[in-house]
Amino acid sequence: MPPGSPSVQGQLALICKQGNPALLASGLFGLEKESLRVTEAGGIALSPHPAVLGSALTHPHITTDYSEALLEFVTPPFQEFSQALDCLQNLHLYVQKNLRDEFLWATSMPCVLAGEDSIPIGRYGTSNHGLMKYIYRVGLGYRYGRVMQVIAGVHFNYSIAENFWPMYQKLLGSHERPRDFRDTHYMGMVRNLQRYGWIIPYLFGASPAVCRSFFTGKEPDLLVFDDTTYYEHYATSLRMGDIGYQNRREEGMGIKACYDSLDDYVQSLACATKTLCPVWAEIGVKVNGEYRQLNANRLQIENEYYSSVRPKQPPADMETPSRALKEKGIQYVELRSLDVNAYHPLGVEDLQLRFLHMFLLYCLLRPSSAISSVERKEIDRNLLWVAHQGRDPLLKLQRGGKAVLFRDWASELLEAMQPLAQVLATEKKDTGYTDSLNRQRQKIVDADQTPSGRMLKEMRESGEGFYQFARRLSLEQWRHFSSQQLDDSFRDQLRELGLQSLQQQRELETNTRESLDSFLQRYFSQQI
Repeated sequence: MPPGSPSVQGQLALICKQGNPALLASGLFGLEKESLRVTEAGGIALSPHPAVLGSALTHPHITTDYSEALLEFVTPPFQEFSQALDCLQNLHLYVQKNLRDEFLWATSMPCVLAGEDSIPIGRYGTSNHGLMKYIYRVGLGYRYGRVMQVIAGVHFNYSIAENFWPMYQKLLGSHERPRDFRDTHYMGMVRNLQRYGWIIPYLFGASPAVCRSFFTGKEPDLLVFDDTTYYEHYATSLRMGDIGYQNRREEGMGIKACYDSLDDYVQSLACATKTLCPVWAEIGVKVNGEYRQLNANRLQIENEYYSSVRPKQPPADMETPSRALKEKGIQYVELRSLDVNAYHPLGVEDLQLRFLHMFLLYCLLRPSSAISSVERKEIDRNLLWVAHQGRDPLLKLQRGGKAVLFRDWASELLEAMQPLAQVLATEKKDTGYTDSLNRQRQKIVDADQTPSGRMLKEMRESGEGFYQFARRLSLEQWRHFSSQQLDDSFRDQLRELGLQSLQQQRELETNTRESLDSFLQRYFSQQI
């Protein structure tokens, strides 16, 4: 019997017998997907964010992440996966049809980079809000390098149905305040997502190789695939490995947030935004009248903290994320460890989302103690090992101070999710959940069926380096979108949203009376 599964099964049985299992099948699902705009040759686009797409500062669905060329598609929360995927499809169609000589890169890892200075930082206009976003990105470039910031990913946002919580609280006999009960169990989910989150890069990791141009002025500790490509033989997601963007506490330049409770999490991040970091101070904050970063603290703002999962509460205007969480609690959980699925035009597909739904519910129902300092090291090592060596049939992870074969633990985990798959399939009258779980089991048995395994096998058989492979898939996806028709009403809606967003940016700029220095001081003064 898989460790912990009786408790999960017990919770599930309690909900099915005395509660309402349909509430497990409901909830809200949203997606955020990053895509790099590239030129015909595959190099990062140097053109500004297309005005036809609207304002990257104020548009609710089409914006940019770090770079002016790194588009981010944001769907609203939906009750069904199909609705979120349809929205993402329409956003892609609209963008692709409005790009002239550019297309979207199909993989998480970028290619054909010409050094740090060749990566344009996202710009958001001259309002104080826009300048703050720009300066924050300038600071990221100084702190971690610009190249790290153009790695793309997919975020899965999930909020449990609101009427689930009073039902679940009654079943557990809890006398907490309803909001405290919800926050406590969301944080338990977040801790378990970290404990077992290594399964995500194995099942869905799609970055086992990287373009040689990604590394500037240094030779990485990776194998040589060919003249243009580095890789690791058993890698699943180099994006989630140690070549990606990290907060390096061991070097005195970052933090590890505390997940014992929501209050502990909020306090640890808020403290980092107020604690001076000598290494960052050497960069300077305002040099010769120009900002190099928002401040010299360990984190400029809370968003700088990189983690595979975040508890979220959308902040109001001029509200920090920590204050929003403290005052309103957790609204949803954001899972951030998904690579862009290079084999699907949208970068994510239906069976993935069904598995993630099951996985998050499993992490909710499974008991979740506080993470000790010893376990924190195990969690970090396990994720790193799977990212770099996940397809090694002899790979062992650390569990409670003991080595356990990765395949055995992964199989246990999927087996423990089987009852959830059956309940969800029954409640939604949808076999996609059991189909998805069976598909993931096949990947555990045969690592060549993982996206990373498929990519390296295909690259070898076709004699392609990473650039040739990624460009070929990118062009295939461009042809796919070119052959699709965009719904007229959706097109008109996006046109109107684009115009409205540009007007909103102009109004922000016109109404800016306060100096930037004063604006930043006011923003940071309301930190908790």
